[in-house]
Amino acid sequence: MVLPGIFKPRKSSEASSKKSSKSREHLPNPPSRRSVSKSPTKSLKESESRSQPRNLSSRSNSRNTFNPDTHPLNLPPEERERRRSAMSVPTDPLPAMDVAQEDGTSSTSSTPPPRASASYSDANGSTNGNDTDMEGPTSPVPPPHRFKPSTSPPAKPALDPEECKAMGNKYFKNQDYVRAIAEYTKALSVEPQSATYLSNRAAAFISANRFEDALADSKQAQELDPQNAKVLHRLARIYVNLGRPSEAVDVLDQIATFQTVTPGERAAATSMQTHVKQAEDALRRGTTGSMVLHALDQAERALGPGVDKPRKWQLMRGEAYLKMGNVNSLGDAQGVAMSLLRKNSKDPEALVLRGRALYAQGENEKALQHFREALNCDPDYKDGVKYLRLVQKLERMKEEGNTAFKTNKFRQAVELYGQALEVDPTNKAINSKLHQNRAMASIKLKDYKSAISDCDRAIALDSTYTKARKTRARALGESGNWDEAVREYKAIAEANPSEPGIQKEIHNAELELKKSKRKDYYKLRGVEKDAAENEIKKAYRKLAIVHHPDKNPDDESAAEKFKEIGEAYECLSDPQKRARYDSGEDLIDPSEMFSQGGGGFPMGGGMGGMGISPEMLFNMMGQGGGGMGGGGFSFSTAGGSPFGGPPGGGGGARAGRSRGPPGGFPGGFSFG
Repeated sequence: MVLPGIFKPRKSSEASSKKSSKSREHLPNPPSRRSVSKSPTKSLKESESRSQPRNLSSRSNSRNTFNPDTHPLNLPPEERERRRSAMSVPTDPLPAMDVAQEDGTSSTSSTPPPRASASYSDANGSTNGNDTDMEGPTSPVPPPHRFKPSTSPPAKPALDPEECKAMGNKYFKNQDYVRAIAEYTKALSVEPQSATYLSNRAAAFISANRFEDALADSKQAQELDPQNAKVLHRLARIYVNLGRPSEAVDVLDQIATFQTVTPGERAAATSMQTHVKQAEDALRRGTTGSMVLHALDQAERALGPGVDKPRKWQLMRGEAYLKMGNVNSLGDAQGVAMSLLRKNSKDPEALVLRGRALYAQGENEKALQHFREALNCDPDYKDGVKYLRLVQKLERMKEEGNTAFKTNKFRQAVELYGQALEVDPTNKAINSKLHQNRAMASIKLKDYKSAISDCDRAIALDSTYTKARKTRARALGESGNWDEAVREYKAIAEANPSEPGIQKEIHNAELELKKSKRKDYYKLRGVEKDAAENEIKKAYRKLAIVHHPDKNPDDESAAEKFKEIGEAYECLSDPQKRARYDSGEDLIDPSEMFSQGGGGFPMGGGMGGMGISPEMLFNMMGQGGGGMGGGGFSFSTAGGSPFGGPPGGGGGARAGRSRGPPGGFPGGFSFG
């Protein structure tokens, strides 16, 4: 670095003279030569003053033995004083100009000459400074710093992490986990990458049942210190508490690479993992749902307090409930699905689970809505597509069978119901209804054996299916087994006393039972119960010829058979007698009509304990004369039929018709 010189070199006298002369040429009124002439003495002084700085500079350069790069403030005092004295030497002012006054006198200009700017010269005589004139003295540049500033010590942190850790440990031992977590958090605010502080806070989170927070701290501590067995054991414990046994086993395997892991340390994780696999295997093999539920119950025992059951486990539990298939389990399956949907209403697996529960309960329309909603959430969800197509196909075939039944195409209905049964053999509720529907169609075809078999299957699938039990009782009765039919109806009434119409069906079955024990005129004639009148006549003629006594002289039973054929024809050829025969009115003992407390008609409880309805009573009383007001009937003491006429004559009420004495009962009741 070159320092400036003490003063700036003086210009030559010739240049100064030229400048002075040039300035005088531009004056408006140049003075006379006489006024500007100078004395010899003054000129000599001026020349000496001009040469003095140059001599001083030369002497200074000759005596200057200091480094030219040295700053003036670093020079010795005497050198600084010498240079200051050299800078204070005045420069020669410009020659004074005489200015003519108005009164003829001359005056000298009082304008001071400009001061030359100082500069410093180096040892070689070169000048370090500006060549232009500067007004005023130049301030010296301060010397550079030759020492390094002292480094200040680091600021002491406001919190001491070790003190926070100690306080956290104290609160942890006192089971004040909230304050312990707060202290560990303060320590981590100072040292966020401390595996120890993270692990300690994770332990406090575990004790406070905040397992998700504990998992986050433990995973971060594991990344910072992957060989810390204490941190890894704590992480494995957290995984078990959260129901993630496979990940816990993986962490324990990682510990085993550098440290022995005892069976006791593995027990919780391996036990939970085993129970979960048992549940998965039971579902895959299709075993009963109770085995799945038992395995899941065992696995859930190791969950941490307050931890929600893993979503996968809940879906497995819902699947197990569906496999059980009863009313309560289907309700439980819906409960599982709803709990998942409350957390995420767009969960496709939960939507399909609830749809399957509704489908199992026979709510096919609602089930289809859930399957469609699941596919809206995830169009590629295979189970959603599978069950949507299955229910649509089953519903279509069921409706086709119902349509065939309503149009009296019973054989086609039987076939369609059979095809529908093959669609989903696992759906107990739907299949029980299909079996019952096919049984109804078989009854119409008089295939009672098939009808009873279908009813048995429907009841096996759903023991509470009352309609199937009633259909079975009907099939038993119409097949001729009215004893069993009556027992079935009474069992239904005992199990469901409020079942609509069950008492009437019991009464009808009992009546049919009595009818089945009398002579079957239809069977004797070889015709069906719904045979027309001409069919009955044709059958009578044919049988009369075959069993006429004259045609069978050697057969003693021919006369008896001929008589029975005649009785059957007499009953069935008369519409009124046939109606009474078909309804069973001819089997009712009139004495039973008054067996309730000494007389009267037991309108509320039937006749004689048989449960006869009022309509049947009036039909019985009005066959011959148009009702109670039309003539009535009389009871004869001479024997014969209860309704009049000779024994076996079949005259009925018309043979005993009587007006009765005046003042008697309306219509006339007479007792002979």
